[in-house]
Amino acid sequence: MDIGFIGAGKVGFSMGKYLTERGRRVTGYYSRSPRSSLEAAEFTQSGQYPDIAGLVRESDMIFLTVPDGAIAPVWDQVKRLPIQNKMILHCSGFLSSAVFSDIGGTHAFGYSIHPLLAVNDRYTSWEKLGSAVFTIEGAGEHLDFLKNMFESFGNTVEVISAEHKALYHAAAAMASNLYVGLAGLCEELLCGCGFSPENAHTALIPLILGNVQNIADVGPAAALTGPIERNDADTVAAHLGCLPEESREVYRVLSGQVLKVAKQKHPERDYGRLEGELRK
Repeated sequence: MDIGFIGAGKVGFSMGKYLTERGRRVTGYYSRSPRSSLEAAEFTQSGQYPDIAGLVRESDMIFLTVPDGAIAPVWDQVKRLPIQNKMILHCSGFLSSAVFSDIGGTHAFGYSIHPLLAVNDRYTSWEKLGSAVFTIEGAGEHLDFLKNMFESFGNTVEVISAEHKALYHAAAAMASNLYVGLAGLCEELLCGCGFSPENAHTALIPLILGNVQNIADVGPAAALTGPIERNDADTVAAHLGCLPEESREVYRVLSGQVLKVAKQKHPERDYGRLEGELRK
């Protein structure tokens, strides 16, 4: 099974290296930037292709590791080539295999495959892929093959449906991107107390890392602490009273979700008064 990549960015680098390190044959890379495709080829000890046709001809599995907005245009080029019985894949968390329009007429098979991981560096992120859960969606013919391949690497694999891709991606974005926004807001609030930006950042690190580790170790319910878990309505009311309007709404919405977790942890407690404070 020869694997080629169209696109030589962070995901292309990372997936190619991950596959070669696990004994899979990567034919090489094509990119609009020859420099990027050369660097990716050198990084994975594979080939550099001057055009898409050459890469497609020599590959059985073709990853379109390009930005989401470029997947459909690149596919429009690929589907005009002889791709019968080949697997065409992209790594978008949001888009499904439906982006490969009219693929049935080409007798190829389309898939979306996505590692639940923030890929932020083209040279080092591949090392973290071993711990990532992969989601796979697409044609039934090769789903078991793809699932078994990544499970043989030690990854947990979830097969999902195309209709669930947006919901799946929303969950991933909230756990990753929105969490970054929340951390930024917390630093901003500490600066409002007189912290320097540097000290605000430093002060939150033990709290954030400790909380994440607790969630990883015992799950959200067992890791939960704080005024909502304690059913401390007075403290929650004081928080709401001191926050700026925009931050207050963030606090209110997230506290509603925390309250659901608290009720799971303490089903015997009456959180009625605290609920009332959040509704005010």
